[in-house]
Amino acid sequence: MIHLTAGSKILLATQPADFRCGIDGLAALCRHQLKQSPRSGTLFVFTNRRQTMLRALCYDGSGFWLINKRLSKGRFQDWPRHHQDGVTPVAAKQLKALLVGLPGWQKV
Repeated sequence: MIHLTAGSKILLATQPADFRCGIDGLAALCRHQLKQSPRSGTLFVFTNRRQTMLRALCYDGSGFWLINKRLSKGRFQDWPRHHQDGVTPVAAKQLKALLVGLPGWQKV
């Protein structure tokens, strides 16, 4: 089970991911492109190019979780732009605001 708290480490990938790949492909993306360990317990959140879908990858100690969300209409608002590291850290409260579509979620 994934339990998000104020202390949870959450990283948003700033570049779109190819959602045809599954757990192994996203784990490789974490290792090679984001320079992060996919087994660290960090929740990695990716978007597709059109920003209509999210995928979250997390390792809980016994296996990987892959979570999908596809919007019925619209796009995820204010996705962070490309950063030097390829990731943007966010708080659990900010992720919840992003998932429900609040504009200006970064200021939460």
